[in-house]
Amino acid sequence: MDVEGELSPETVEAAREAYEAAGPTAQVVVKEVAKAMAFDREEYRERVTGDVVETARDALFASRLAVRVGSREEFEDWREGFDGDVLERGSEHVDSVAWHVAPFADRAVAATFQDERDAAVGTLRRQAYGEIYEELL
Repeated sequence: MDVEGELSPETVEAAREAYEAAGPTAQVVVKEVAKAMAFDREEYRERVTGDVVETARDALFASRLAVRVGSREEFEDWREGFDGDVLERGSEHVDSVAWHVAPFADRAVAATFQDERDAAVGTLRRQAYGEIYEELL
């Protein structure tokens, strides 16, 4: 089993701090993308809304979430020792599982996969954000 990403907030406050810290980066990323797309000032004002920057912040936050990736057996061993709720998506008949734990919420989100590790990790991060963090942030 290994871990991708570094963000595993121990408290709601730590999650909020990490989310807030992603705000300035999101603004810069959106501005640079708009510049690369040759938006003039008018188009920038029209199209780059607060919702656009917030979406970028959400994606940046989610992309940093720590995701454990391992075999079905490793996941089951971990799950036996976890007292919280686990939302598992996918098939129980595949070999690999990616999961994220939010210790402060006593919750975890898991996704099974066979071959597409990177896709599973990316999907899991979006699911973890939506299932655990979005309502808190």
